[in-house]
Amino acid sequence: MILYFSGTGNSEYVAKRIGKATGDECLDLFDRIRGHDVSPIHAERPLVVVAPTYAWRLPRIVESWLEATPITGTKQIYFVLTCGETIGNAGQYLADLCRKKQMAYAGCVAIVMPENYIALFSTPTPEQAAQIIAQAEPVIDRAIHFIQQGRPFPQKPVSALDRVNSSAVNRLFYPLFVHARKFYVTDACISCGRCASVCPLNNIQMKDGKPVWGSSCTHCMACICRCPKEAIEYGRHSRGLPRYTCTKEV
Repeated sequence: MILYFSGTGNSEYVAKRIGKATGDECLDLFDRIRGHDVSPIHAERPLVVVAPTYAWRLPRIVESWLEATPITGTKQIYFVLTCGETIGNAGQYLADLCRKKQMAYAGCVAIVMPENYIALFSTPTPEQAAQIIAQAEPVIDRAIHFIQQGRPFPQKPVSALDRVNSSAVNRLFYPLFVHARKFYVTDACISCGRCASVCPLNNIQMKDGKPVWGSSCTHCMACICRCPKEAIEYGRHSRGLPRYTCTKEV
């Protein structure tokens, strides 16, 4: 079974690529996380968790969901992490999570996909995004090969910077950056409610036809990137930047 969490579609695309090749069911974790559903997951074959990296680690909302959800049947679990550049030392924390759950850690692999973190970085043009995805395809294929063979992913050396990014920087990232205070809506808003429907934490409420953000934001960028009118901005940084969602089909 492929379990995936995706804000703008990168991890969804990778998960469906893997599922199509392995014949495994793909389960979108959106509704489970949004609904606080931690009912047991049962799988006879190895689990594959596909998710983005937030500050060089698995997103905390995904980690918390995995910690709370009983998994029966298989004991083997792979992690496929999409990222803009690197996953740092994420593997150490995934291995720790597996030990807590008494599961066999089968390694993690990084899949570099188009940047979607419009709150801090520049997002790609459609042409740039297509090129990045094309470069990711053989890496996805290699990950599929290891999963099909039942072999753990080879682990790459971890640098001192990787360790710092996944530990100290990650700890600072959430309290300093992960909040919704800078989101706002412009006059281009058509009150469609799309932003509220794509929020995995139910953090956006429509009031008088306009979105209002709460305090439970995880910075998945689904609201700002999936707005059909590009009516949502994040401070000054997002102004003029292209919105990114993965539109490539499996």
